Amino acid sequence: QVQLVESGGGLVQAGGSLRLSCAASGRAFGSYAMGWFRQAPGKERKFVAAISRSGGDTYYADSVKGRFTISRDYAKNTVYLQMNSLKPEDTAVYYCAAGVVFGTMRSEYGYWGQGTQVTVSS
Repeated sequence: QVQLVESGGGLVQAGGSLRLSCAASGRAFGSYAMGWFRQAPGKERKFVAAISRSGGDTYYADSVKGRFTISRDYAKNTVYLQMNSLKPEDTAVYYCAAGVVFGTMRSEYGYWGQGTQVTVSS
């Protein structure tokens, strides 16, 4: 079991930046690939970014590539999502997830946080 708690969401103007954090507790943090997903109102939850168990591999959705960066800190059992050049279409609830597979599908992640709201104003 692993518990995930996100933080760092908020309201920001277009072009601004936010850094989301996801603190993990429970079983060994390094045993899991970590991912970020987001869900806009009335839409499905979609993949944003993922980082492998070793931290050596990352993958991004095309919509955020070049603007968002995922990273992990093993000493703090925390995964981050640095979001730059934010756009109104980035507005969503952002969820952190942990899984044994480094992938992009929701079904590949067995553990989820409660989500944190990100709102980008135009």
